[in-house]
Amino acid sequence: MPMPELSRRAFGLGALAAGAAAALPRAALAAEPALRPITGDAAPIGREERLRRLAKAQGLMRRLGYGAILVEPGASLDYFTGVRWHRSERLTAAIIPADGEPVIVTPFFEAPSVRESLSVPAEVRTWEEDEDPLKLVAAVLRQRRLAARPVGIEETVRFFAVDGLRRALPAVAVRNAAPVTRGCRMIKTAAEIALMQKATDVTIAAYRHTVPRIEKGMTPGDIGAIMNAATEALGGSPEFALVLLGEASAYPHGSGKPQQVREGEVVLMDCGCTVHGYQSDVSRTLVFGEPTKEQRRVWDQVRRGQEIAFAAARPGAPAGSVDDAVRRQYEAWGYGPRYKLPGTSHRTGHGIGLEGHEPVNLVHGETTPLAPGMCFSDEPGIYIPGRFGIRLEDCFHMTETGPRWFSTPPTSIDRPLG
Repeated sequence: MPMPELSRRAFGLGALAAGAAAALPRAALAAEPALRPITGDAAPIGREERLRRLAKAQGLMRRLGYGAILVEPGASLDYFTGVRWHRSERLTAAIIPADGEPVIVTPFFEAPSVRESLSVPAEVRTWEEDEDPLKLVAAVLRQRRLAARPVGIEETVRFFAVDGLRRALPAVAVRNAAPVTRGCRMIKTAAEIALMQKATDVTIAAYRHTVPRIEKGMTPGDIGAIMNAATEALGGSPEFALVLLGEASAYPHGSGKPQQVREGEVVLMDCGCTVHGYQSDVSRTLVFGEPTKEQRRVWDQVRRGQEIAFAAARPGAPAGSVDDAVRRQYEAWGYGPRYKLPGTSHRTGHGIGLEGHEPVNLVHGETTPLAPGMCFSDEPGIYIPGRFGIRLEDCFHMTETGPRWFSTPPTSIDRPLG
């Protein structure tokens, strides 16, 4: 019987010999059981863990001499209080004091909605439409006797909030809250790592569902739609599904030019999801059809780059040394130098957790020492402008003895899913 079109063309004959899922005929794929959510022990972050986070943050504030930190909606507000809210022209913010319960400042009509996700003891103070919310923030600081000490501002707080606080409380000393927020968020607990593991498991399973269904002529939107639908069916919330085809794969975040799957060209996928707010980030690169010698060579080099980064990620090592180790090898192969192309134009990896990209990065010059609980991507892609790019991305978390993968990198272009 002749091989069906899908199995012959999806990854080339090497994949078929290895028993890749692409070898399944269409009838078999159609007969697959419906995708079901992945089960496991990963539970949402609870009240007790958030209380421990607050206690740690308050200890850091006292050590730094801060009276409080100010946090707007986003990952840090969720991290400390559970409040999941949006940013708008109307200020909602948390004042987290060095001692005592947080205070949530929010518009009067938003308070019931904000309280729905609040998961720690906190006072909620409201302001009306004709009032200045920063005057309310200033009043809280005065009443709690916090105004005489510096106030830390979370890194993403908008200028109008900082400027308004300064006008409402001219004597206040404003500082960067990063030593507090990073000091807490960079080190993940077992509960956080379990959620990131589940998110990664969902993404890998979604890849296994999606990749065998890639067909000639498909667009990035076609492939991304399959991936996102599979992610949702498997129990994740789709976060992104970047699909780069052919020459577009040479540009790390793609191109606006029309793209279609073509014989012998690269398909680069960079996808992730969230599970109870925690993210995954996994990239896979394959060739639709039989890879060329050059495509194989570059794919193998990127895989080697991942291995070098993983080996360099030792507890206590400066985060930047991981990027340096990869770049030394790439330059020995003739890429670069440094971030020049052809080569790796971006950092080797980034922090990940509640946000897809969060401090710190695996980038030259970053001196933060690696420590147990830190989580990173490992993605030293190689890009050849006008031709193609290869990116393999898997995330790892640091342990006392070294890094541990969330997902196992593939070892061959013929088995791009491992």
